[in-house]
Amino acid sequence: MSYVDGFVVPVPKDKLADYRKIARRAGKVWMEHGALAYTECVADDVPVGKHTSFPQSVKLKEGEVVVFSWIVYASRRDRDRINKLVMADSRLQDLMNPKAMPFDGKRMFFGGFKEMVKF
Repeated sequence: MSYVDGFVVPVPKDKLADYRKIARRAGKVWMEHGALAYTECVADDVPVGKHTSFPQSVKLKEGEVVVFSWIVYASRRDRDRINKLVMADSRLQDLMNPKAMPFDGKRMFFGGFKEMVKF
């Protein structure tokens, strides 16, 4: 089964177009280095929960929206290899600066997942 990296990011609504540009650029690089899929989704129906929720998970502020993203790889070994290549790719070096990101990276969370069920 595949391996998936998942991300949840709070993005200011007025910077969503900037984020989209970065995501398109990053997605092309990930795919060129061997990722099987790269997906970025903007929240449309994510209510604030009583105990936990997407908005609560990133301490969503007024004027922000949640972005949920994932990258699919053939295996964790492929993910580790591809991520090394991506991080070294000169086309994304300017994006690695936290000041260049159109969101608060301190409130972003992410992790790697083994697929358990797939149809």
